[in-house]
Amino acid sequence: MPVVREFTLPDLGEGLTGAEVVRWLVEVGEVIAVDQPVVEVETAKAVVEVPCPYGGVVTALFGEVGQEVAVGAPLVTVAVSPGEGEQPLVAVAAAAVPAEPAAEVERPLVGYGVAEPGRSGRRRRVGVAAAAPVAPVAPVVVQEPPAVRASAVPPVISPLVRRLAREQGVDLAAVTGSGPDGLIMRADVERAVAAKVSGRAFPPVGAPATAQVPPAPSVAAAGEVVPLRGLRKAVAEKLGRSHREIPAATCWVDADATGLMALRRQLNAAAGPKVSVLALLARICTVALERFPELNSSVTADGSGILRHPAVHLGFAAQGERGLVVPVVRDAQRLTTEQLGVELGRLTEAARTGSIAPAELTGGTFTLNNYGVFGVDGSTPILNHPEAAMLGVGRIVAKPWVHQGELAVREVTQLSFTFDHRVCDGGTAGGFLRFVADCVEQPGTLLRQL
Repeated sequence: MPVVREFTLPDLGEGLTGAEVVRWLVEVGEVIAVDQPVVEVETAKAVVEVPCPYGGVVTALFGEVGQEVAVGAPLVTVAVSPGEGEQPLVAVAAAAVPAEPAAEVERPLVGYGVAEPGRSGRRRRVGVAAAAPVAPVAPVVVQEPPAVRASAVPPVISPLVRRLAREQGVDLAAVTGSGPDGLIMRADVERAVAAKVSGRAFPPVGAPATAQVPPAPSVAAAGEVVPLRGLRKAVAEKLGRSHREIPAATCWVDADATGLMALRRQLNAAAGPKVSVLALLARICTVALERFPELNSSVTADGSGILRHPAVHLGFAAQGERGLVVPVVRDAQRLTTEQLGVELGRLTEAARTGSIAPAELTGGTFTLNNYGVFGVDGSTPILNHPEAAMLGVGRIVAKPWVHQGELAVREVTQLSFTFDHRVCDGGTAGGFLRFVADCVEQPGTLLRQL
């Protein structure tokens, strides 16, 4: 007799508490093998495939594309044979496929609304199918007089719909449900959000049929509400926390990078891997942090002390398919300039293609931000919480510059340094930035630090 196993979303590490369903890789009724990936999810760090430890017939999928699933919540159920590694009977596969409804109108899933016209992609059923030991309980709607319904709890079942209404500040008691017997669906809440944005009122529950109900505004008229999800949500939360908790200050200086660029051309003239400007700047940062170790630190969670980090885990901003991310080069202080270039290149490519591992996006102790690639000169960035400092580098561009007492055209860049004022004063921050600028202007300064 087959046994139904429930597979829950595992702990994906790095303190993540949930993930958003990006794409299902299997279907209900499909026979899967042990450790076969069943779903692709997006965490706050990366997009990953989740393998299922059971082999057998998929009997149910939990969660639609775009829905967030908490760690420990069900993902799939699988009918397996008593000998768990064996495949179940074909009859189980047939029983696992839910029958199609006889009516032409699609029955709404609980809390998800009916399919919207023109939207591509098929909708997946959420819940336990026929072969599962526990069947989903259909909503029971009690017919009540209008006077009683007006004071009753709003007819909404799905926690997802309630959470959406709570996050958007929508009063469910004032929303008219379009589902069976007035059940409030997700589409109803979204219409209420659009009406709220445009400043129009939406009709209360039980409004007379003759009431003048304003039409739902178009997206162009009301503006589109884009939910914060996945990486964008994590970035928003982290930057908001950094802005609230860290008293940051910024100082900056212009530097003549002509000598640095000449050194790069000299190094790249030899055989071997090419050295990037970012790799040279990363090497300068590691040397500078050895000279000013108090900047490679972070304030403890309770604010009672400053944690000095023994190693430099160097983060750097990289633009990827999912947006701006900060990969981390571990133990950067141990790497040569050439090794830094190789690791920076590998992580940049992984970030660009979206294949970077979540562990490679966390644990940084200092960040290097090369915003010059965007064609800008300066910036006052928000610190990457809980780090205490960040070096920013603007574009390197030809400018008039006084060199050895004469006006000349030189390759100039602007360096900015943002720091947590709790870990140091302006003297330390200024000393760090001046040392970095000296290394940019006179790369031979690095030789005295080795």
